[in-house]
Amino acid sequence: MTTLSSVKTTSGLASVLAMVVMGVALMFVAGHAQSATLHDAAHDMRHATGFPCH
Repeated sequence: MTTLSSVKTTSGLASVLAMVVMGVALMFVAGHAQSATLHDAAHDMRHATGFPCH
């Protein structure tokens, strides 16, 4: 029984860690995009999260 519980905990932790990494990567890409299309799409969110863009 402890093995099953350990697997569930490890799997849950891996999922949370993956989501955190994906979120940070998305913020980095949106915050530092050079493309005009990406810039326009992320413009308001940049200001809302404190990224300077001008």
